[in-house]
Amino acid sequence: MQECFCCTEVYLVSAQVISDVPEKDTPVVLLVDDENDILELLAYNFRRAGLATRNALNGREALDIARRQPPDLVVLDILMPRMDGYETCRAFRKDGKLRHIPVLMLTALPGDDHHIKGLDVGADSYLPKTTSVGVIISQAKALLRGVRRHEESPSQLTVHDLVIDRDRYVVFRHTDGGRKELRFPRKEFELLHFLAGSPGLVFTRREILDRIWGTDVFVVDRTVDVHVRKIREKLGSKYIDTVKGVGYKFAEKP
Repeated sequence: MQECFCCTEVYLVSAQVISDVPEKDTPVVLLVDDENDILELLAYNFRRAGLATRNALNGREALDIARRQPPDLVVLDILMPRMDGYETCRAFRKDGKLRHIPVLMLTALPGDDHHIKGLDVGADSYLPKTTSVGVIISQAKALLRGVRRHEESPSQLTVHDLVIDRDRYVVFRHTDGGRKELRFPRKEFELLHFLAGSPGLVFTRREILDRIWGTDVFVVDRTVDVHVRKIREKLGSKYIDTVKGVGYKFAEKP
């Protein structure tokens, strides 16, 4: 039976030493949890899977570490002292240097409301703490692969009155008064970039999930709805159309 990471059993660490010093190009995962035993268990298994790790015991410490040396991924607990996971995720999304780092939330909190709130504040994926360590690592690797896939797409897209600049993760909208700059968290930006690349073409929620989150990341259809709503709040509702019972499309003529 596969062990979940919140179990009280402790892995027996082999005599082999797993280095904390990442090799060049090794992705770095920032693990944030106020329980040391959970951090140690996660760190050991992530390093065993070939990823480097940094640990933080609360949100403020995580932000300090990330600002000094931005990680490639954040794995974030919700219930923490000083600064909880929701506040921490919001802070990452408001920081120009950190806003594009993918965030995987882990929590012992039950219910869909917490899942939705996690997505609302900018998390890219959300898992309960009853999930096995193997699945958590697989989700993390899938998020990292998604970042690489997106970086291979065209760097700048011009559609209607928008310029979507992937290199800077910024959107410019041309208005009568000049050019307005808009910024989005990573997944919102990737979703907008994906839809805007094919105006008028309808994509199902599953197609969007597979393209933006990847086929090996477990996220529900509601995730797409939440991200579209957040994009509309920033950009306006005229750019993305809902196709009832199917999915979404970028408007041919906004």
